[in-house]
Amino acid sequence: MSSTAGCEPTPARDEPHPEPSRRLPPQARTLWRLQAALRWLVVAIVAVVAGVVVGDDLPQPLGFVLWALPPAGLLLDLAASDVRWRRWRYEIRDEEIDLQHGAVTVTRTLVPMARVQHVETHRGVLDRAFNVATVVVHTAAGATSIPVLLDQDAGEIRDRIATLTRAPDEL
Repeated sequence: MSSTAGCEPTPARDEPHPEPSRRLPPQARTLWRLQAALRWLVVAIVAVVAGVVVGDDLPQPLGFVLWALPPAGLLLDLAASDVRWRRWRYEIRDEEIDLQHGAVTVTRTLVPMARVQHVETHRGVLDRAFNVATVVVHTAAGATSIPVLLDQDAGEIRDRIATLTRAPDEL
């Protein structure tokens, strides 16, 4: 990704903001699927242990739910991971950071560069295994993030935001 990739000039004040067009890499979908599988593996282990401890004393509808919940939840979570990946968009413009995500409810966030206090990258254990990182942007109102970016892209985006947020006398 070049230093201008994913970055467009900000539209004039009276023009509507175009929707962001940058997508997360395919590794995001894979990582979210793996996280879903690990979550539901834990639920399945708890369900098996609960089934062994309680045995046949569990009322029938509850016993069925205990065994059906992990595979059903996993399938729904895997589908949600795909939708989440398809819907996530971002754009870094000179004057703002534009984020859009969500399946049922679409959230669009515009973060003015003038409000950014600091920016950082975050990498967890699985992130390091997939060579990805999350860019976290902090403002007085809280933090927002662009998840699961390739390491190089995350570093470039972090550095670009940091450069765009400097006061003119700091340059």
